[in-house]
Amino acid sequence: MKLPGEELVSLIVAISFAAGLNVYATVATLGLLSHAGVLPLPPSLHILTSWTVIGASAALFMVEFFADKIPAFDLIWNALHTFIRIPVAALLAHQAAAALPPWEQLAATIAGGAIALIAHGGKTAVRAAVTPSPEPLSNIALSLGEDVLAVLLTWLAIWQPYWAAGIVAVLVLITILLVRWVVLALKALFRGAERVMAQ
Repeated sequence: MKLPGEELVSLIVAISFAAGLNVYATVATLGLLSHAGVLPLPPSLHILTSWTVIGASAALFMVEFFADKIPAFDLIWNALHTFIRIPVAALLAHQAAAALPPWEQLAATIAGGAIALIAHGGKTAVRAAVTPSPEPLSNIALSLGEDVLAVLLTWLAIWQPYWAAGIVAVLVLITILLVRWVVLALKALFRGAERVMAQ
């Protein structure tokens, strides 16, 4: 399969963001859609159609489904996944762009990793702000929303790559604003704690 340049870019943007939220759901969804004949993956991504890869991704998704909903532990889980989600998103982008000239493939790889970093960073920052809340429902709701969004973005990237990329552009902007808000809120929290301890 060889997509037009604009569609390929849109696909990479959407899938990279989805992988930054939940890489296992993204990989499993891509593999299952390809097996169903809905998504003809390029030869460089045929490994995703392996039942071993799909099964492992689905199993890890189930582990993440529960681990990501436990307050405090989810922060450790997400911190560790900094070293998984971003490299895998970059690798997916690299392989999806295998038919492009080397410099364009490199640009796609960097962009894929950067977009995944924004999604992952935003997810982690929001969790850091929500985790201190004594009730677990906010964590569970956020996690469920992220899981659904990762699958929907991956699915939408296949059918409407431009729409998917547009949604990601809005989400990236929101994420950047949210991260800034979270950082300011955490700084204010620490300043307040310092004042209390100084009294």
